Amino acid sequence: MRTAILLPPGCLFSEAQPNSMETVVRTMAGVDQGGETRIFCCQGADDGVSASVDALPAGRSRMPTLIERLRAFRPDVIEHHQQVKQALAVQQALPDTPHLLYRHNALRPPRHPIDRWRYRARYERLDGLVFVSIAERDAFVRAFPDLDDRAFAVPNPIDAGAWLASPEDRQTVIAFAGRAMPEKGVDVLCAALPCVLDAHPDWRAVLMLNDWDDHARWAARHVAPLEKYGDRVEVLKSAPLGEVRRRMQTAAIALTPSVWDEPFGLTAIEAHAAGAALISSGRGGLREASGPHALYVDAVTPKTLAAAMDRLISSPEERLALARSAQAHVLATHTPQRRAAELMVVRQTVIARRRALQTTGIA
Repeated sequence: MRTAILLPPGCLFSEAQPNSMETVVRTMAGVDQGGETRIFCCQGADDGVSASVDALPAGRSRMPTLIERLRAFRPDVIEHHQQVKQALAVQQALPDTPHLLYRHNALRPPRHPIDRWRYRARYERLDGLVFVSIAERDAFVRAFPDLDDRAFAVPNPIDAGAWLASPEDRQTVIAFAGRAMPEKGVDVLCAALPCVLDAHPDWRAVLMLNDWDDHARWAARHVAPLEKYGDRVEVLKSAPLGEVRRRMQTAAIALTPSVWDEPFGLTAIEAHAAGAALISSGRGGLREASGPHALYVDAVTPKTLAAAMDRLISSPEERLALARSAQAHVLATHTPQRRAAELMVVRQTVIARRRALQTTGIA
């Protein structure tokens, strides 16, 4: 099977500064399942990947070059990551090839019947849509029930080896890693931390805030009150992945206090793999990510987060048991091999359907 993976314009596919989407693509592509996979992006990574990377020029020549190279590659299936606009443009140019749209976050729900008609007209041109959680797939099907057979769920994998650390003997640190935006619950966490830090003077916190430049105007005012704690609260702005991984491998407690429905929650399984005990809002796909191996809060408020942090600080036995069970869960459940096999089944399904339609003369 020849598989073409198309990343959105602007994706550099660099291992040094990956976003979560590129991390998933890299992890899946790293599993050898035979065949040939080619990744099309704006700039090929120069740090080495297992699958071949085709770097596309910037500007107006990007799309014609992409179409030309796809025709030369002759893929059995084209997998479009994230962007609907690019997927539809490529589908129009190569209508005889099966097309999958792989969404890493939620599709915009229709606001009214005209929206529903317009969106459905787009999605029915695609052979399948892949979502990173059952929650996201089900949300799509509720909006477009007649496209149920085109919607698939393939939860995110993790290459856990790079994250693994013993849950034993952790530093007395509370860690957060995520984008510096309201949806991630950053403001609520910042409001909860003073109560915890005042009650437990031997504990510290590290906030690893990604996309800082994009959200600094909002985030800075919530982080500012924590400055009074000096070096007990570190704020790392858009830290490289290696630094995030290193901090998670030593922190005793991690949080994913998202106030919106997370598509999946890659940061949650990264924290589990790194050996931290996790406090989670459980929104969206977060419960699929963690299963019963996180401490969930019913509502994301300063009071509930502070109470959850205090509980795990005050009960090291519970904290250790939670971290151990979560790490074992990730190692058994969210493996690249398992998720890549699930994705391969989806690819084979859409190829088989297209061939059946072509045989009957419908497609």
